[in-house]
Amino acid sequence: MMMREMPMRQGFDNDKYIELQAAHIRERIAQFGGKLYLEFGGKLFDDYHASRVLPGFQPDTKFRMLKSLAEDVEIIIAINANDIEKNKERGDLGITYDEDVLRLADIYRTNGLAVAAVVLTQYAGQQAADVFRHRLQMLGIPCKLHYPIEGYPHDIDLIVSENGYGRNEYVETTRPLVVVTAPGPGSGKLATCLSQVYHEHERGIAVGYAKFETFPVWNLPLKHPVNIAYEAATVDLDDSNIIDPFHLEAYGKTTVNYNRDVEAFPVVKALMEKILGTSPYQSPTDMGVNMVGFAITDDKACAEAARMEIVRRYFTAAVQVRRTGTGQEYVDKLELIMKKAGVSKDYSPARSAALLKEEATGTPAGAMILPDNSVVTGKTSDRLGAASSLLMNALKQVTGVDMELEVISNEAIEPISRLKTQQLGSHNPRLHPDETLIALSITSATSEVAARVLAGLPKLRGCDAFFSVIISASDEALLKRLGINVCCEPKFERSTYYHK
Repeated sequence: MMMREMPMRQGFDNDKYIELQAAHIRERIAQFGGKLYLEFGGKLFDDYHASRVLPGFQPDTKFRMLKSLAEDVEIIIAINANDIEKNKERGDLGITYDEDVLRLADIYRTNGLAVAAVVLTQYAGQQAADVFRHRLQMLGIPCKLHYPIEGYPHDIDLIVSENGYGRNEYVETTRPLVVVTAPGPGSGKLATCLSQVYHEHERGIAVGYAKFETFPVWNLPLKHPVNIAYEAATVDLDDSNIIDPFHLEAYGKTTVNYNRDVEAFPVVKALMEKILGTSPYQSPTDMGVNMVGFAITDDKACAEAARMEIVRRYFTAAVQVRRTGTGQEYVDKLELIMKKAGVSKDYSPARSAALLKEEATGTPAGAMILPDNSVVTGKTSDRLGAASSLLMNALKQVTGVDMELEVISNEAIEPISRLKTQQLGSHNPRLHPDETLIALSITSATSEVAARVLAGLPKLRGCDAFFSVIISASDEALLKRLGINVCCEPKFERSTYYHK
């Protein structure tokens, strides 16, 4: 099994990608006579998976690309009425899908992107959907209803008729590019796009459909670590990357696509033939507008970053099993994915460093790989927990401060510890990372060294940390906000039934 040896380096040209992607979308708009419905798969912004496996890709890159087309863009947000009824939540944000629709609408609007409407898909009189629809109306956001279609997606004649797509409420749009996005999977983006294409065609408007996906990267090999990392990221969907057989048959070229898109393509093609008279696409790869592969500048750097991401996904799943008792099947799949990528649990040198530190000190410990590829460790002490200790040691290292120097004054730490134990009912006087940063900030007002250490925080963005035990959710969240990638050994510090 491979172990990581090289420091992370840039492997992706962000500006080139934005330029290529925007140009490709404009070409696709022109292909259809001046108007395109673009189904936007994945995250439009905050795409941290892409930034981790393609070092140099910024989390807001796709959003920046779309903003470069802002004058030509309108956005439709699709949400499944059943998801509203079930109060379905985004796991990464902890908010319901309907709340996320409002969050998305605010972000689009404040960034100069017009929101044409919200579409409630699969609407069948759900009470919660009606409440949300009324809320949208009160906010002045247009809301349209799309209904379930019996026999969908195989009864083509019914779907492409007045009793199928024809029943759906039409969203009036005026700009060349209509982006259809959603708070999560299963929201009905594809059906929304095709329904709109049907209505536009009925009105004599020349229009087309395409799909924006980042992964898998169609022009990278099937077993390239970047594509394997996407399988790791979507392991809960029970899907996989495969060779696109339609593209191979039509053009004699090998490309990579997702099995769900390949399986759905015959139906999508038949629907487009029924609506437009002929399908402009011979394969699911044809439908995509994805220029990511052309902006990779260092394949080895991206491959290494992707292998690290696969291992992260494994530990995330293993910790989830330890916390909840569910999801062992995902851990098993990720073990197979790691074997496919040629990596093991020991791929990151931070793991062995953290476990050795714990063994030497007898207390929970952590380790971090710094930008120069050095590894720094931190242990639990009387004043700081393992996460706080590691954070401080990493900051000292990247700012050139003596590791033995006490940077935070006792005058800053002790009041926080007393507040926790005497007023807030905590049995643990040690500072968490957020409390440590507050103490460091207070000290920096009178200490040039503390100010220097505090200024080193941006240098930790993108670094990998590993802990010998499962750290608290709040500690993990704080480190992630700092841009630090976090993994934990799937074990708790204490042998108790309840872990907060």
